[in-house]
Amino acid sequence: MRVVLFGATGMVGKGVLIECLEDPRVSAVLVVGRQPCNVVHPKLRQMIRSDFFHWDDARADLAGYDACFFCLGVSSVGMDVSMYFHLTYDLTTAVAETLAGVSPQITFCYVSGEGTDSTERGRSMWARVKGRTENELFRLLPRALAFRPGYIQPLKGVRSKTGWYQVMYNLLAPLYPALRLLAGSHMTTTENVGRAMINAAAHGYSTRVLENVDINTLAARS
Repeated sequence: MRVVLFGATGMVGKGVLIECLEDPRVSAVLVVGRQPCNVVHPKLRQMIRSDFFHWDDARADLAGYDACFFCLGVSSVGMDVSMYFHLTYDLTTAVAETLAGVSPQITFCYVSGEGTDSTERGRSMWARVKGRTENELFRLLPRALAFRPGYIQPLKGVRSKTGWYQVMYNLLAPLYPALRLLAGSHMTTTENVGRAMINAAAHGYSTRVLENVDINTLAARS
């Protein structure tokens, strides 16, 4: 399969990229980002651009892909609702609208988050915005899926760009087996997210919203 990947310089996207490059089912990966992902591989091609809201000039470059793994996102901390909406809903749907025009049957795996509000009416701002984004993706693309991970353990050398996040991951790493026993339904790994996305593109899944349990279950499929 041919995959286009957004967010490969972030922690989740890095993990997904590793799985794509290791999986023989993935024949080509186009990484789209604002800066290079600093990975060299025969399968890998990169598209560097500054404008993520207008894609008319890139429609031909985005055509012909089987799956889009959308791992791009921003934290809502300290951000007002209009800016968070713009960088979450507007940006994501701009990409999805373009892909719907050039590859309407593409599998679009969107990294949302545990606690996302599908009703769009809850008290949490980020959850409402993510919920609206998911709902619009489902309207635009018949094979759109929302991945809602909770705690994600970085594996295979993947590191967070946020320093204090990485410190937390380092401290929790030895405790991960015990934590998984206590709260496994709220935890996954970068490896499992990547594997689950590839399996979703290859075989589909029974629901359009994947919680942690679904992500881990789908990742374990051969």
